[in-house]
Amino acid sequence: MSGIFDPLDPRRVLPGEYPLWEEALALVNRDLAVTLPDQEPLRLLALPPWDEGRGEDVYVAMAGGEWQGNCLEPSPADSPARALADVAEAAQETVSELLWQAWPVCGEHGIGMHPREEDGHADWHCAGGKSPREPAHVRAAIGALDSLVRPHHPNRKRRRHER
Repeated sequence: MSGIFDPLDPRRVLPGEYPLWEEALALVNRDLAVTLPDQEPLRLLALPPWDEGRGEDVYVAMAGGEWQGNCLEPSPADSPARALADVAEAAQETVSELLWQAWPVCGEHGIGMHPREEDGHADWHCAGGKSPREPAHVRAAIGALDSLVRPHHPNRKRRRHER
């Protein structure tokens, strides 16, 4: 048993320990790579439980092991979409607090977005602009921000530059 002032001993979560959260983090890391390309992928860290009888606490951490915010709460009823929204929220808390910036940011309105799970889908949601003509909206599915950065136009003809 550890005392309240004993140092924390975090450990890196091994592959396969928390598969639902690992899959979710892979999608969140896709969004991180596209929006903050200089950042290394986030990872899951586990800390011993504070109380006997509890499982360990799992956090979303920066590559160097720093984290911020609440731990992920396991629930046997978690759907993949709920787990994805929870991991995205934990990642957002870590990234925003440790880098001192909003993340991810809506390219249309320039404000931070938030994860939202609804009807079995997890999306990045933007609160919209100040005008009624700029309503709240879903910007992209979590893990799909790359589709906004690099749009794919299969039927667009290539321009030929003639000199």
